[in-house]
Amino acid sequence: MSVDVATVKRIAHLARIAVTEEEAAALQGELNTILDWVEQLGEVDVADVEPMTSVVATTMRKRRDEVTDGGRATDVTANAPETEDGYFIVPKVVE
Repeated sequence: MSVDVATVKRIAHLARIAVTEEEAAALQGELNTILDWVEQLGEVDVADVEPMTSVVATTMRKRRDEVTDGGRATDVTANAPETEDGYFIVPKVVE
């Protein structure tokens, strides 16, 4: 797959990027290089490769799924203008 200057200009227009004729020609070469590299990736046989999220083998650290109040009510309400028993006090908005 390759892109021409018209396609580069269309992509630039869609991305709201101002591109001159000289820049469009340079971007054409760069985009074609990128697309060639992506095509090469498609040729790699990955049939026996397990999906992974990292190149380093790690296990996910898990915590117990417990419902708590967080123990930080005083920290959360420290900057509030008014609080009472760990709750924010706000003016009434609906009568």
